[in-house]
Amino acid sequence: MKVYREWRISGDNAWVGKMFSLVKSSMDFCIRTWDPSEKGILEEPHHNTYDIEFWGPDGMHMSFYVGALNALVAMGNFLGKDVGKYEQLASQGKAFMESELYDGEYFIQKIKVDGLKAPNPIEASAISMGGQYSDEARQLLEEEGPKYQYGNGCLSDGVLGAWIARVCGLDDPIDPGKLKSHLLAVHKYNLKDNLSDHANPQRPTFALGNDGGLLLCSWPKGGKLSLPFVYSDEVWTGIEYQVAAHLMEMGAVEEGLEIVRTCRDRYDGRVRNPFNEYECGSWYARALSSYGMLQGLTGVRYDAVDKTLYVDSRVGDFTSFLSTEKGFGTVSLKGGHPSLDVVYGEISVNKVMVAGKEGTLA
Repeated sequence: MKVYREWRISGDNAWVGKMFSLVKSSMDFCIRTWDPSEKGILEEPHHNTYDIEFWGPDGMHMSFYVGALNALVAMGNFLGKDVGKYEQLASQGKAFMESELYDGEYFIQKIKVDGLKAPNPIEASAISMGGQYSDEARQLLEEEGPKYQYGNGCLSDGVLGAWIARVCGLDDPIDPGKLKSHLLAVHKYNLKDNLSDHANPQRPTFALGNDGGLLLCSWPKGGKLSLPFVYSDEVWTGIEYQVAAHLMEMGAVEEGLEIVRTCRDRYDGRVRNPFNEYECGSWYARALSSYGMLQGLTGVRYDAVDKTLYVDSRVGDFTSFLSTEKGFGTVSLKGGHPSLDVVYGEISVNKVMVAGKEGTLA
């Protein structure tokens, strides 16, 4: 998806032609490693930003997988390549995610340890530890699966790949109604205005006491694992901004802004540095997801391949920053009419799309 994004931002068709074989090789590696049966499902254990492996398909990584397959198909079709295999995998993945991972309100994880190429982690761990599991520990692992999963939990970045697809200019990889439902569930269940009664054994100083924040995961319908992924009770600003931006993209502006206000109240300068939203360290890069809120609120995006400027405001009239490969300036919307003020360089626009309809620049 990032290669697709760079291509559309740069408009460099020759570059994407050179990159395509490498992108295809990378995707083929992913398929061999995590979807070797070519079901369109990430079943094999896959490492992730929580510093562990998820076993079995889950909403977050499936949204990445389907989004990446769609990006490869879009580039391949432009270049006249045969991408039928990847299109089929994307279709299968989308269908599985919408039917098997959607609980009617949000996307979950289906923990899987049997029938994989990877050895059963319970047996493998017992062997590596010299068979030292207690009967109690072994029973727990057999009932719940490997440590550090999330199962039926409501994961805040549980459709992260779908947000990245939107930011990059791709279509939603999953049914937009289900995506919005997941995000609204995250807002409903994971956003807390006071954490005084919240137990967090892992890095509580990110948010504690009278602070509010968006928990990484919750189990509103029960079923919290005995040993969920270790960061599940934490609050990360990078995820707060990502969820807020995605809510804005889906039209739930007030819910997104509520998350942002709760986050920024913690960083108002009285207790925490307003310019240093730390996570694993100071000035942690994940908080740069906040930049996505510009697009989330205004819908401003420039496609250099088609020389098209997109505007889809969720906040009425506005003036917003725009940066492209060859120039930067501001985009404004007044009374439904867009205008572009190029401050440096050039931004060539052949077509303007305003809320899905073709318009003209004022």
